[in-house]
Amino acid sequence: MPKRGGSAKAARRRARKKAGAAEARRKREFTYRGHTLEELQALSLQEILAIMPSRVRRTFSRGLSQEHGIVLEKLRSSDGKLVRTHRRDIPILPYFVGREVAVHNGREFVRFEIRPEMIGHYLGEFALTRKPVKHSGPGVGATRSSKFLPLK
Repeated sequence: MPKRGGSAKAARRRARKKAGAAEARRKREFTYRGHTLEELQALSLQEILAIMPSRVRRTFSRGLSQEHGIVLEKLRSSDGKLVRTHRRDIPILPYFVGREVAVHNGREFVRFEIRPEMIGHYLGEFALTRKPVKHSGPGVGATRSSKFLPLK
């Protein structure tokens, strides 16, 4: 067991560290631009759009297509049901939180649950369309010197 002696400075440092760890464990309440999730869900669409980023406001000001409206209605009225869609350009609004969505990425439907932190983003941002590159180890053709290896 380590020795716990030391100076008063070390004792103060340990106390600060302990207080910081307790603070980090505390669950922080979600807020979006100063509003709690309950407050956001109580607002009308016009009031929500007033605090959304400009890209989301512009999307709604230009008007949504009929297909977008259908998906929005499904998301509003779905009670625990999965909503599948190809529409990646729908902004996430506060009343979508807790809904299960499957968004098409070009090959398959990617399933996820909408969390409060996703408000203001688009559905397509959470269904990646490109596969991350995974490089293997060096092999034939990897370097100039491997060009001269005898192939058996």
